[in-house]
Amino acid sequence: MNQALTLNFDNSYIELPELFYTRQLPTPVSAPRIIRVNRKLATLLGIDADWLASKEGVEVLAGNRIPEGAQPIATVYGGHQFGQWNPGLGDGRAILLGETLGVDGKRYDIQLKGAGTTPYSRNGDGRSPIGPVLREYLVSEAMSAMGISTTRSLAAVTTGETVFRDRPLPGGILTRVAESHIRIGTFQYFLARRDTQALRQLADHVISRHYQAVADSRNRYLALLDRVIERQAELLSQWQLVGFIHGVMNTDNMLVSGETIDYGPCAFMDGHMDKTCYSSIDVQGRYDYRNQPYIANWNLTWLAQSLVPLIAGEENMDGEEARATELAQQSIDRFPERYAEAYAKGINKKLGLPGLSEADDTLAADLLEIMAREKTDFTLTFRHLSDLANQRNPQKRTAVPFELPPAFAPWLQQWRQRLQEENHAARVDYSDMYLANPAIIPRNHLIEQVIDSAVRESDFHPFNRLVEVLENPYDYDASDNKYAKPPAVDEIVAATFCGT
Repeated sequence: MNQALTLNFDNSYIELPELFYTRQLPTPVSAPRIIRVNRKLATLLGIDADWLASKEGVEVLAGNRIPEGAQPIATVYGGHQFGQWNPGLGDGRAILLGETLGVDGKRYDIQLKGAGTTPYSRNGDGRSPIGPVLREYLVSEAMSAMGISTTRSLAAVTTGETVFRDRPLPGGILTRVAESHIRIGTFQYFLARRDTQALRQLADHVISRHYQAVADSRNRYLALLDRVIERQAELLSQWQLVGFIHGVMNTDNMLVSGETIDYGPCAFMDGHMDKTCYSSIDVQGRYDYRNQPYIANWNLTWLAQSLVPLIAGEENMDGEEARATELAQQSIDRFPERYAEAYAKGINKKLGLPGLSEADDTLAADLLEIMAREKTDFTLTFRHLSDLANQRNPQKRTAVPFELPPAFAPWLQQWRQRLQEENHAARVDYSDMYLANPAIIPRNHLIEQVIDSAVRESDFHPFNRLVEVLENPYDYDASDNKYAKPPAVDEIVAATFCGT
């Protein structure tokens, strides 16, 4: 066997009972072609990137050929979608080929998204238009470059086939990589069926895979809940600090590993507004920017409910769940504090402040209030503050034409005074501020432009160029001006779409 079909699979999820998944082969496509291979990620996974881009590799990425050791499955889960319980979801257009061990020693899922129908497709076609494939590739890799926990994109291919949505569109398949695809909704699925045995098997699998440190805890399932809450608090603070809006924060779109997943109608804010919402299907604004931390808290309560029977078992409560519910609630009640702490650390880093006083917290809150009132660009406001603070490395300054309105003058005076009080200028070159404030993000209008080029002209050069620019979001060069500046009035994209 040559290397072509050897991806060093080491599958563990399939060792769970078959009520957790259905064995499912991808549906072959007619004429797959490579768009892009993520070479750095391939190296991390111990995969030959040149082979992935070869004819044989593309056949695997398109689902036309199954590599040795793969055991393709579609996983089952439920979930609250926009607050409404749906007991029967699952992978409707995604097929998990298997798991591989990266060179870093971590275990990773390799999944084909858009690979055809499964038993969970719910009358869908199991396919993806090329637009959502490109969007997820761009945004997930940009998030990774900014140090935000996320699923990754290993490759994107065209299928040579047409997908019908509001109009005929070229089809594509994304190869998605995650530390796992286990969702809060996976736990909810078995809670709804009152299957405590399956819940325990799932929780034990999650502990073994992601949270081995809690395995010897007095109550490992309560400790598991605490760790998931901690990771989600950190993740949500990271989203808010870069102005990222997920768009579909359903419980089936929250991974217990703490990775961001499912980049459907997602977007980054241009002008700062608390109620910013881009998703075309979120007509009530349930998942707008302001609400994201609260929704994460709400979603986590469902994980807590799912773990209550297991927490009770560990406490030898003989089926009495009142105390277990109380313990789980105490964990959930700590989410707001954990989120606030993570957010405060992040926002003070963005402002170059030590964050040791209530005055610093007030200064940060006042800035956000002014930004919302003046609707200044979220990303460039913070990057501009990095430039204002930087006195030692002018070459780092972001030369995008940008000025703060006069309304910021009193706040800027207070901020500069606070920096002087700390005597930062004498000791620090403010490189940390640059590392907290990206110059370039995957702006909505740029994503739509590259998608338009791909759909209308089959031209993927703009996509590939944007991927390359987003690999270094904190660096800025004059040639990057197009990618750093906000959209012109006629370029603003106010609504994004899921693609299902």
